[in-house]
Amino acid sequence: MAQNQTRAASTLLVDSGGKYSFLKELGIAADNDGVFTGKWGGRGEVITSVCPGNGEPIARVKQGTLEDYNEAVVNARAAWEEWCEMPGPLRGEIVRQIGHALREKKDALGNLVSLEMGKIAVEGAGEVQEYIDVCDYAVGLSRMFGGQIFPSERPGHALMEQYNPLGVVGVITAFNFPCAVFGWNAAIAMVCGNTVLWKGAPTTPLTSVAITRIVTDCLKANNVNPAVVTTVCGGADIGEAMANDERIPLVSFTGSTPVGNKVGTTVQGRFGRSLLELGGNNAIIVDADADLDMVVPATLFAAVGTAGQRCTTTRRLILHEKVHDQVVERLKKAYSQVRIGDPLDEGILYGPMHSKQGIEVYKSAVEAAQQQGGKVECGGKVLERAGNYVEPTIITGLAHDAEVVLRESFAPVLYVLKCKNLDEAIEWNNEVKQGLSSSLFTSDTGKLFKWIGPKGSDCGIVNVNIPTSGAEIGGAFGGEKHTGGGRESGSDSWKQYMRRSTCTINYSKDLPLAQGIKFE
Repeated sequence: MAQNQTRAASTLLVDSGGKYSFLKELGIAADNDGVFTGKWGGRGEVITSVCPGNGEPIARVKQGTLEDYNEAVVNARAAWEEWCEMPGPLRGEIVRQIGHALREKKDALGNLVSLEMGKIAVEGAGEVQEYIDVCDYAVGLSRMFGGQIFPSERPGHALMEQYNPLGVVGVITAFNFPCAVFGWNAAIAMVCGNTVLWKGAPTTPLTSVAITRIVTDCLKANNVNPAVVTTVCGGADIGEAMANDERIPLVSFTGSTPVGNKVGTTVQGRFGRSLLELGGNNAIIVDADADLDMVVPATLFAAVGTAGQRCTTTRRLILHEKVHDQVVERLKKAYSQVRIGDPLDEGILYGPMHSKQGIEVYKSAVEAAQQQGGKVECGGKVLERAGNYVEPTIITGLAHDAEVVLRESFAPVLYVLKCKNLDEAIEWNNEVKQGLSSSLFTSDTGKLFKWIGPKGSDCGIVNVNIPTSGAEIGGAFGGEKHTGGGRESGSDSWKQYMRRSTCTINYSKDLPLAQGIKFE
């Protein structure tokens, strides 16, 4: 997290060495420029990034102003003039080199993500691996994307599709995935021929700085204008400028549904494109015939991982009445064995909430659940220690349509619901406003295909016998309804970063009209 305050340089973690020596490896200093427009700078407020695991200041970052933002847009657009004309495979080669540079810094960068965001070290490294994986994917894509050729009804004519890059793609990312989500967008956008302007979360500015340095160093090494990727650390004013800016044809936004709604409507108001990745009130359904040895660890990972701060976190566990009590008891035992502590320490499975605001969300959810008839089976308390720690929590006894169940609380609180059959469970899965991720545990093939069919889950991610979280990069990532409808990463998500033209080419000496029309 970041705070608008200045601390003595001697108290900064970046200067303390030891377990934090990786910060220097990434080029992080006590004071860092938070704007890259082709060169480093920043005219805005100086903020201090604070570690959520211990409450200690890490380093300072100078944020950007609207003047810095405008410079970034101008320079990114100028860089696009050459970048868009570079052959796709050559752009792919540069993205391949970015992936290689990330591999070399994977441990250090993963540790920075853990230190600044709060997720455990293996999850931080896993997030960097996602960026690496999507770079690999984008390299292949750089030789494969393209339109179709159709039979023309007119003699001597060719009918085809042509995809071209949009221009400058704006990317606004959230605190919970300060590395991977930028990577999903940037790697694909870049091989498609776009330049990228990034605004990371205000509370994870050091991660934004470190990643930008790695990426732009690769661009410089290839004698490419480094403004192909620009970064402006800042607050809501920068995001609002991006949403309103007609020079940015596509804005990719990851964050809360209320803010995403504002971004989406603002961009639509100027007839731009938005790619929205918003909230998720995700459910795991456990049928009577499910393998409970798979259910328990899957639920534990999906509900407790990243301290409940993934957009794909399992927030509702819908259990068939025949297995309800058994699963709850086994989960309570598993929760009691979760090792809580400093996310950089070996063996830790559960770190802090990212911010004090997150603690308030947690407290509000637990209090509301109890008021609405829920029973706290385990957890429910804020831990009295340095940092932002709360107990992972299981709550039973709530109605499926209780207000607290239907709203997304970005915290490690799992609501366990008891259902009679799969039809009822599917109805409950679909009754929330969000539609991101869902999962069914069953051994019945017929139920499996019902679940993924037209009367099954209405989510963008529909899993079977795996958790709601932990998506692979090869498939399109995103959700329906209030999740926003955007798709990132794999499959044909690349099409969102390009404009499609239908081209009819007459290579004959005649001029026949379509539909046999005569105009003579």
